[in-house]
Amino acid sequence: MVTVSGFLRISVFAVCGFFFIVFLNQRDVHPYTKAPIKYTEPIQDEEPTPNFTIPVVTIADVIKHQKFYMHKRFAEFQFPSNLKLSNFTLATGGQPIRSVVITTWRSGSTFLGDVLNAVPGNFYHYEPLLNFGIVQIRGPPLAQLAISNLKNLLKCNYYDMQNYLSYGKTHIYLFTHNLRLWNECEQYPQFCWNATFLSEFCKLYPFQSMKVVRLRLKLAEELLKDESLNVKVLLLIRDPRGTLQSRKHREWCPGVSDCDHPDLLCTDMVSDYSAAVDLQKKYSNRFRAIRYEDLSLDPYKHVRELFDFFGLNVHQNVINFLDSHTKANSGGVSSTFRDSKNAPFHWRNDLNFSEVQYIEDNCEKAMKLWGYVRAKNESHLREFNPVTSYVID
Repeated sequence: MVTVSGFLRISVFAVCGFFFIVFLNQRDVHPYTKAPIKYTEPIQDEEPTPNFTIPVVTIADVIKHQKFYMHKRFAEFQFPSNLKLSNFTLATGGQPIRSVVITTWRSGSTFLGDVLNAVPGNFYHYEPLLNFGIVQIRGPPLAQLAISNLKNLLKCNYYDMQNYLSYGKTHIYLFTHNLRLWNECEQYPQFCWNATFLSEFCKLYPFQSMKVVRLRLKLAEELLKDESLNVKVLLLIRDPRGTLQSRKHREWCPGVSDCDHPDLLCTDMVSDYSAAVDLQKKYSNRFRAIRYEDLSLDPYKHVRELFDFFGLNVHQNVINFLDSHTKANSGGVSSTFRDSKNAPFHWRNDLNFSEVQYIEDNCEKAMKLWGYVRAKNESHLREFNPVTSYVID
């Protein structure tokens, strides 16, 4: 017979057993879900697990790959004096062959710059003072910074060029003319404006060319004085009538005094002539001047002479460029595909005689120094030869 106290003990045990069974059935339920966790499957983190099968490309990887390519590409290349690639790259303690063209806007520098850039292994500094605006730099306050920037670029030092790089991010044509660099920029845009990448990439190249349209020649002597650069400088001159006619078609020029005033242009031409006389005496082996008209009338002859001056071999790529860019007109006003024998002189038909007279009246001294002939009248303007000989003396 079960007593009352025994019945109570049995009831307590039964209730405890019931709750114990419930606990066992509920202990594997996730606190935020009703379904039990399956411990045979991994628990997912809140963020997706990285795919480690896709390698992360670094600046060092890109430079290493490019260095390998350069060694392979130039293993049999004919360098001057039968030297090797390592003699001409900053990455290996060598000295690049550096050429600088000093000129002004619309004077044929795009064409000549592309001729130099046709050389395999050339690193092209296209208009490196582009971020200064539409100005001519003749002295303080801009001269010191401008010269410093040019030297930094020629030494492949992009670390002190933040204003230049910031400008380039929104004006990519600062780099697009440097095809070898821009190919890498398109593939690795995250590195394109990085100072470390640019510095190391530039150091792999045996040739450097630069065209400068905002700096007057007397200031370029600072580049010639720097023996560590061993740079050669070419002054490119054009008939002011042709230069000003070409500038009329540029939206950035009209209304800007340094661009559309013939008196300022021709004062610069006179100043450049005086500087050319001085530099030819001091640096006879590293300075030269040429007129755009002469280059255009016989491009093959003058390109060979200029390459000999710069210390470059005329590669077949250069000949191919001349073959394709000097026979006929093609493209817009900025195109370098031109009938080279007529390109420098089309201003004779695009300007009227009064416009020509106005330019000539402001440019009489400059034209005389550089060998340009005045037009006599409207009919003479359409048919005369505007160039004659000149001497830098």
